[in-house]
Amino acid sequence: MTHPDGVEVSGPTEPRFDEILTDEALAFVAGLQREFGGRRAELLDARAERQARLDDGERPAFLEATRSVREADWRVAPAPPDLQDRRVEITGPTDRKMVINALNSGARCFMADLEDANAPTWSNMLGGQVNLADAVRRTIELTGPDGREYRLTEHPATLLVRPRGWHLPERHLLVDGVPVSGSLFDFGLAFFHNAREQLERGTGPYFYLPKLEGHLEARLWNDVFLWAQDRLAIARGTIRATVLIETILAAFEMDEILYELREHSAGLNAGRWDYIFSVIKKFRHRDDFVLPDRSAVTMTVPFMRAYTELLVKTCHAHGAFAIGGMAAFIPNRRDPEVTENALAKVHEDKEREAGSGFDGTWVAHPDLVPVAKEDFDAVLGERPNQLERQRPEVSVSAEQLLSVPETPGEITEAGIRQNVSVGIQYLAAWLRGTGAAAIYNLMEDVATAEISRSQLWQWVHHGRVERDRLLAIANEEIASLPAQERLDDARTVFEQVALADEFVEFLTLPAYELL
Repeated sequence: MTHPDGVEVSGPTEPRFDEILTDEALAFVAGLQREFGGRRAELLDARAERQARLDDGERPAFLEATRSVREADWRVAPAPPDLQDRRVEITGPTDRKMVINALNSGARCFMADLEDANAPTWSNMLGGQVNLADAVRRTIELTGPDGREYRLTEHPATLLVRPRGWHLPERHLLVDGVPVSGSLFDFGLAFFHNAREQLERGTGPYFYLPKLEGHLEARLWNDVFLWAQDRLAIARGTIRATVLIETILAAFEMDEILYELREHSAGLNAGRWDYIFSVIKKFRHRDDFVLPDRSAVTMTVPFMRAYTELLVKTCHAHGAFAIGGMAAFIPNRRDPEVTENALAKVHEDKEREAGSGFDGTWVAHPDLVPVAKEDFDAVLGERPNQLERQRPEVSVSAEQLLSVPETPGEITEAGIRQNVSVGIQYLAAWLRGTGAAAIYNLMEDVATAEISRSQLWQWVHHGRVERDRLLAIANEEIASLPAQERLDDARTVFEQVALADEFVEFLTLPAYELL
C-alpha cells in the first residue's frame, strides 16, 4: 500500500484494515499529529516537572490564576437529545461481540473503550475501528462458533468512544519518523470515518477523555476538536466529550476543565479506580499517604467522598452531567450466594450515587444494567437527569481532597496476595491481547491493575512489606495458577512496575514493548 508523504504504517494488514487506513484518513491523522504533537509533548514534560515539585513537598491547591472561572456564572452547551438521559452507561472493549451485546444491553449509553479495557495490539486497535464503523451504520453482526447470531436491536444504546490517554503512543503509525499519539490516532480515525454518518442518523461524535491532569490538557483536546471539525466542514460544537476525573490533580481543576471544553462538554465522570492509582502515584514518597488494602478504599472514605461530592456540585453549577463510577462485579451463576452479596453492594453504591445527585453511572456487565437502572429510576423517575440539583450545602476544601491519611483500614496478608495475583494475572491476559479480564468475579482492567501494583510499590517503599517477602508471595501465587501463555512475561513486567527503585509512571508503557 502507498501512503501520504511522511506517513509510514508498520502494522500487518488484516481483512478490512484498508477500509480504515485510507489515504484520506491517514492524511487526517497525520495532520492532527503535525498540528498538535508538539503541544502534547510539552504537556507530558509539564507532568514530569509537576511530579518533581510534588516529590519536593508541593501540595496541590485550587489555582489562584483561574479563580474567576470558578466563581463566574457560566454554562456548558446544552446536551443533544440522545445524551440527555445517561442514567446507566455500560463500558467495555471494542471486540465485535462485546460491541453488539453492550449496544443491546438496555443501557442508555455504551462507552466503547480503546483505552483501559483494551490491550493495544494492532489487531485490536484497527479491528476496533472496523467494529465502530459497522456499529454506527447498524451493519455490525456476528455468527459465533456455536452458530449463535448476534445483531443490533431496533433501539441500541448511544455510542461514545474513549481514545487512549495523552501518554500512550501508537508505534505502528509513524508521522515524519515519529510514532503518532495514541489519542490522536484513535480519535482521528473514529471521527474521520463516522462523524458525518452519525449526524445523518440523528446522533453525533461523542467521546470520553481519559487521564487528564489539568485544564491545559483539556484545552489541547478542545483545539483538536476545533481543528477536526473545521477540517471536515462540520459545525463547531458538534463533538461532545465527557472528561474522566481520574487524577487527583484534575480534581483541583474541574471547573476549569469544563470551561475549556464548554462548547464541546458533556460532563465529568468519577473515574474511581484510576483516581486511587493517581493518589498513590502522585504522593508516592509520602509515608502518611500509604493506603490500606484495595478493598478498604471505598467510595465512602473521606478523600473519595470529598472528590465525588465536589464533582457533582461542580458539574451541576455549570449545567454539565455528573456520571458515577464503575460497578465491576461479574455475576457468578455457579455461586448464587456470592452474586447476591455482591449485588447488594452494587445496589448500595448506586443508591448512594443517585442520592448524591449523579445523573448516571457505569457498569461493566450487562446483568448489572437493570440493577443500576432500578436505583437511578427510583430517584429520577421520568426525569432524564437531575441537573437542577445544585448541592449548595457542599463545600470541599483542598485539605478534604487530600485527606488520604484519614483512610481507615489495614494492610493484610490477603490484601497483599490479592494485589500480587490480580496484577500478574491481568498482565498475562493483557499481553495475550485481552484488556478486560474476569478475575475473582471482578472485571479487571488497566486501572485496577495499576492500583494493585502501585500499592505494592508503596508498601515496599515505605517498609510495610519486605521486598523478599513479596517475591516469595509472587512465587506462591504463580504456582497456584493454571498454566497459561505469557505468565513469565507478566511476572517480568510486574516486578518491573511493582518493585523498581523508581516508580514507573504507567505499567502499559513497559508492557507495550512486549505486546
